[in-house]
Amino acid sequence: QVQLVESGGTLVQAGGSQRLSCAASGRTVSSYAMAWFRQAPGKEREFVAGLTRNFGNTHYADSVKGRFTISRDNAKNTVYLQMNSLKPEDTAVYYCAARETSSISTQAPEYNYWGQGTQVTVSS
Repeated sequence: QVQLVESGGTLVQAGGSQRLSCAASGRTVSSYAMAWFRQAPGKEREFVAGLTRNFGNTHYADSVKGRFTISRDNAKNTVYLQMNSLKPEDTAVYYCAARETSSISTQAPEYNYWGQGTQVTVSS
């Protein structure tokens, strides 16, 4: 199995940028479909972006499309989420997740492994 550790979350002003990292150990990230989810206070965990296992195809939530980019560095065994043009509504705890299939799912219960989360706060 894989262990996931997120980092990079901080306080940033609206319009700014931030890059989150998800470092994996135990197995390689290329063995999984990978995704980022987020959860704001009082809200359900929601899908943000995903990356397929075999071809690295990507899928994004409509709310972040054109602003966020998910990527994978196999040499560093790390998945990234580059976030640009941040908005206050992007404020949440961001989680990295791995799924033991090749395809992405937007449903959190379908992921097998999770990191502990990293807080992103966007001030207006």
